[in-house]
Amino acid sequence: MLSSLVTVAMAAATAAIAAATASCGGGSGTTSSPPPTSPTPPPVDPPVIRLSPTGADPRQLVVGVGERVTFINNDVQPHDIAGGPDPATPDCREIDAVGFLVPGQSRQTAPLPVARSCDYHDHQNHAPIFTGRIVIR
Repeated sequence: MLSSLVTVAMAAATAAIAAATASCGGGSGTTSSPPPTSPTPPPVDPPVIRLSPTGADPRQLVVGVGERVTFINNDVQPHDIAGGPDPATPDCREIDAVGFLVPGQSRQTAPLPVARSCDYHDHQNHAPIFTGRIVIR
């Protein structure tokens, strides 16, 4: 009878150890689940200013330091984009890289390296609808 009790006790102990090992992940130290991944950020639209018969859109654009802005001429007329609020007040030479755009053409500014506000204008058409501002943050 004593041997029966020992056998039952050993069986119970073995079952308890097996249950504890299973609840701890099997004791092998490895898991079969994949490592967690960080979410992919949504794509960011590149900064763009479109020129059309109704003017520049948007008239004010906020970008990060070091970014470039693409100007797209969707107008039937050419445009000559330059930095500064008007031809007499040049500023933000990085915008001058856009220059002369024929209809359908696009070009980028040079990288905008410093946090500040940069005005731009159209040398070809001095109407206020073709002026704007790029805010660099």
